[in-house]
Amino acid sequence: IGAGVVIEDNVTIGDGCSIGPTTTIGSSTILGNGCIVYSNVSIYERTVLGKNIIVHSGTVIGCDGFGYVTVNDKHEKIPQTGNVIIGDDVEIGSNCSIDRATIGSTIISEMTKIDNLVHIAHNVKIGKGCLLTAGFAIAGSSEVGDFCTFAGQVGIAPHLKIGDRSIVAAKSGVTKSLKGNKV
Repeated sequence: IGAGVVIEDNVTIGDGCSIGPTTTIGSSTILGNGCIVYSNVSIYERTVLGKNIIVHSGTVIGCDGFGYVTVNDKHEKIPQTGNVIIGDDVEIGSNCSIDRATIGSTIISEMTKIDNLVHIAHNVKIGKGCLLTAGFAIAGSSEVGDFCTFAGQVGIAPHLKIGDRSIVAAKSGVTKSLKGNKV
């Protein structure tokens, strides 16, 4: 555990974990065995990380999603009461943001690899073995199947379903659900 690390109450850290300096880990967070969390990472409360996860510097996991309702010309924040669950053998690059769910869980399934500068919004579900490259952003409540690949700067609109083994080329904007097994 590095210098300046803040570990709040009820955090469970498995065997063989390495936590970089100035990392903050929120209350009721669970880190599985063999996790490596590099410097300047923030992991908010109720986040669950499986085994053998690598989180690179500057990443934030479990922050509020962007949820507002406008009432009488005033933007009211919608409470974000869910969490984030990250499966085994996931690697998350530097300066990524994974929002906790509004209700329920934002889920990153096992073996998924996430490049630097990726944003995953609230209530998103990412399947196993996916590759998310730099600049990828996915809006709230979208679901991605297993073994999908998204090239750099791909954007996914909210509430879509992306089928298994979809491949989306660089700088594409996805505005409709995709059946899968296609480029």
